[in-house]
Amino acid sequence: MNALSRNCLLACAAFVLFAPAAQAEPEPAALVDQHRCMFCHTRDAAFLAPSFEQIAARYRDVPNAQFMLEHKLRLGGKAHWGDMAMPLPADRGGPISAEDAHTLVHWVLSQ
Repeated sequence: MNALSRNCLLACAAFVLFAPAAQAEPEPAALVDQHRCMFCHTRDAAFLAPSFEQIAARYRDVPNAQFMLEHKLRLGGKAHWGDMAMPLPADRGGPISAEDAHTLVHWVLSQ
């Protein structure tokens, strides 16, 4: 291995070792407030519903989870976690657009 290849390999290894870990997306605070997410969820501890971190850990690598969670967010749904179902949109601040549901679910899965 020549010096250039060795230096490139060392630089790449240093980047992998010292690069910052992936960060969660910034919270879409206005949407979280508008749809009353924090009435039942917290970021890191179960409350009336699972935490956002628990949801992310459970669904992050599940195929079609983004779509399923967006659908549940937009329409409400049966309990998948304990006894509490996702309330109907009318009980959470009103209807939620497909775009806003996508934004919220993407943020939750980034936790």
